[in-house]
Amino acid sequence: MEPQRGIGEDWLAFWLGLFLFVLALGPLAGVDLLGWAVRTKVWTDIGQSLSPVSAAYSSMSGVGALIATYVFLLVLLTAGAWLLRANLRRFIAAFSVVFWVSYICWLLGSYANIAVNTPADMQKFGITWSLRLTAEAGYIVALLAGLIVGNAFPRFAQWIAEGTRPELYIKIAIVLLGAKVGVIAAEKLSLATAVMFRGLAAIIEAYLIYWAIVYFVARKYFKFSREWAAPLASGISICGVSAAMATGAAIRARPVVPIMVSSLVVIFAVVELLILPFLAQAFLTHEPMVAGAWMGLAVKTDGAAVASGAITESLLLSSAAAQGVKYQAGWVIGATTTIKVFIDIFIGIWAFILAYIWATRIDAHKGTKVRASEIWERFPKFVIGYVVTFVLILALGIGANPGFMKTLNAATAESDNFRGLFFVMTFFSIGAISNFRRLWEEGIGRLAAVYVLSLFGFIIWIGLVISWIFFAGVKPPLAG
Repeated sequence: MEPQRGIGEDWLAFWLGLFLFVLALGPLAGVDLLGWAVRTKVWTDIGQSLSPVSAAYSSMSGVGALIATYVFLLVLLTAGAWLLRANLRRFIAAFSVVFWVSYICWLLGSYANIAVNTPADMQKFGITWSLRLTAEAGYIVALLAGLIVGNAFPRFAQWIAEGTRPELYIKIAIVLLGAKVGVIAAEKLSLATAVMFRGLAAIIEAYLIYWAIVYFVARKYFKFSREWAAPLASGISICGVSAAMATGAAIRARPVVPIMVSSLVVIFAVVELLILPFLAQAFLTHEPMVAGAWMGLAVKTDGAAVASGAITESLLLSSAAAQGVKYQAGWVIGATTTIKVFIDIFIGIWAFILAYIWATRIDAHKGTKVRASEIWERFPKFVIGYVVTFVLILALGIGANPGFMKTLNAATAESDNFRGLFFVMTFFSIGAISNFRRLWEEGIGRLAAVYVLSLFGFIIWIGLVISWIFFAGVKPPLAG
């Protein structure tokens, strides 16, 4: 008999992220459980590009570390796929493709002429020019590779569909990101507190404006019904796929409604991901925290938003370094992620509000009743994981002596190494599921018109203004 199983993707991301996080804390107990994982270094000689992340495993070859990392993630995520009731044979084959293609992209992005970002490093590697994108250029390479697969080879993209799970990968990464943000916050507590407060204030102000305007535009000028306008407003204004799905469920919309909206969200998230970080580099080099907040307020879906924060941070820190200013890494993406986490919390609250309005006002004749448990049902559970890892590392780090902080940094570096792997797989997966032609044939044009008008007409720019209001003048700490 088939064993009973089943778990939501949010809970799976929560538990897998916490599992990796707990393993990474091994050095605090005197054991190194994840130090064998592969670390990708900037390179000119590819033979020197791979190594274990911890010096404790220095006798292990880089190739050996890469193979061990692949096997470990394959086993871990196959167990997760089993819980999700996925086809395990297809998942194993598809995940293998996703992992290896993504990693090759990361490796290519780490090539010195692409990644090196300071004159001193250029001299170190013996090169005369560089695109100065840092190793995060691998994310861009992975995204482009995914777009090629998704649009030029749609049958192959369909074949690997079991393994292209950008929402799962990014949610695990965000759980792990909490640890990195926590250790940074412990070292600079007053600035971290300011970022969190400003982020909360920014999302409340932004999204109360966003949602109402998008809903009004969809109803007034494009004549959409409430069933279409509400998920569209949530998808465009709040947080993309998750918000559209939660809103659709809250108002009891037909399944096709949030699915179509979600397809649009993914497409335009890719467009934003390719454009906004470079606009930020061009105009916000001297206000990196404004840029990070802007990515969180403007770019939809957790994956694309946090990924855009990563690209923006690499671009802005590179530009600042070229001018002799070296900011500490982690603060720009920390602003993006903090805002995105508050937005995710807002999804659950907003879904409950909409469920109440639809049940008591719009669909009152159906006699439906609002249950208090709606908030919990809509709440993105992986956010709890982010909060847990963030709070635990923050608590451990506040007031710690330098020796303990060094060990704590080493532990979070190991969890952050896996975050990078999940990030690059997210980028490839986002590209691979973005089949523009098929979605257009399904009649998505009128929805796209609302999206284009709303996103590029006012959402991006309102988000920029609000980011400026709350974050102008707030600077990341200088690197030590």
